[in-house]
Amino acid sequence: MNLAWISWKNIRDKPLSATLSLSLFALGVGLISLLLQLERQLQDNFEKNLAKVDLVIGAKGSPLQMILSSMYHVDAPTGNISIGEIRPFLNPQHPLIDEVIPLSLGDSYRGYRIVGTITDILDWYNAELDRGDLWKLNFEVVAGAAVARSLGLKLEDRFKSSHGFMDDDDMEHEDAMDFVVKGILKPSGTVLDQLILTTPQSFWLVHDHDGMVVHADEDHDHSDPNHIHIDESPKPLLEEDGDSEITNLLIKFKGRNFQALNMQRSINENTDMQAATPAIEINRLFSMMDTGERALRILAIVIVLVSGMSIFISLFSSLRERRYELALMRVMGAGRRKIFSLIVLEGLILAFAGYVIGTVLSHVGMEIIGGMMQENYRYQFNGRTFLQSELWLLAASLIIGFIAAVLPAYSASKTDISDTLAES
Repeated sequence: MNLAWISWKNIRDKPLSATLSLSLFALGVGLISLLLQLERQLQDNFEKNLAKVDLVIGAKGSPLQMILSSMYHVDAPTGNISIGEIRPFLNPQHPLIDEVIPLSLGDSYRGYRIVGTITDILDWYNAELDRGDLWKLNFEVVAGAAVARSLGLKLEDRFKSSHGFMDDDDMEHEDAMDFVVKGILKPSGTVLDQLILTTPQSFWLVHDHDGMVVHADEDHDHSDPNHIHIDESPKPLLEEDGDSEITNLLIKFKGRNFQALNMQRSINENTDMQAATPAIEINRLFSMMDTGERALRILAIVIVLVSGMSIFISLFSSLRERRYELALMRVMGAGRRKIFSLIVLEGLILAFAGYVIGTVLSHVGMEIIGGMMQENYRYQFNGRTFLQSELWLLAASLIIGFIAAVLPAYSASKTDISDTLAES
């Protein structure tokens, strides 16, 4: 019978003590593992969706809210800005700006956001079509991979948009034209997976006279709203009426010189719009979250250390009951080193079992949280990712188990055989 099996039997002989030690250890390890998972997946999601955007321009309000709504699509927009206000930034000859992506926000379909934009946005996120074609005409849409999978959308499917971001039938634009699915994107792991993309002009048509523009052609059937002609060839935004509105501009600079870096302050001080740098606002968000995360991590570490103390107390208190057993093992030929190893193995087994249970619980918890995040924010989190840092957590768990068992093991290895047998 090997030492590992004997150690396991000794643990099973004290189920209450072992259960307490395992529960505490698993709770601490599980909480640390869950925090590591959340931190990593949040960072990955935020970093992937930065898309190297240098500046976001929108209506006055909270800069963080503007970044979250325009780049991560998890908050309400701060408002709209007119074409007249942003026309200088749309100029392809602008000396500082390399590329510009317009965004029109505010409508959705069954909880998934519809974004009015241009096809260049796909290049910014390295997204590709899986099937179909890009949107070219008004009321044509391309659905993200997650949207198509969740809603079962297929090419040429039709639907009506709803005002706002809630899945509410009462907010549907009943009299507006149907949107038509022309393409579906491949999964990209970015926010585009969660969006429905169309032209900015489609937003104006939906909200202008219920989205219907009647053609003057005598042969046109005015009685059938599904065949009302729409001005389906959208012009570049630079040529649109100055009173028309969009929600945001995403900007990439040609270079990061002083003038480019000063653009944000100039916009904020001299216009009715606001500008914000995504990287700065996201770092600010993480710094706000860091305080609570640090407190939870400290709590988890305290729980693990307390569980290590529990293992120590459990092993040390059991020595008195096992002195005779250990003495007999010595008489039967077990050396001090074997007795020492036996007790240390018990501590390591408890620590390893607590780590396994805690890690399993953390990944199950992450899967549950991922489902909630998917439902509320349309972002994908999962518990099927194993991090390298969890290997370090395993090493730390085993070290704590070893330290907790060293003193009881040393004490057990020094058991005096003659005295113990004489007392019995």
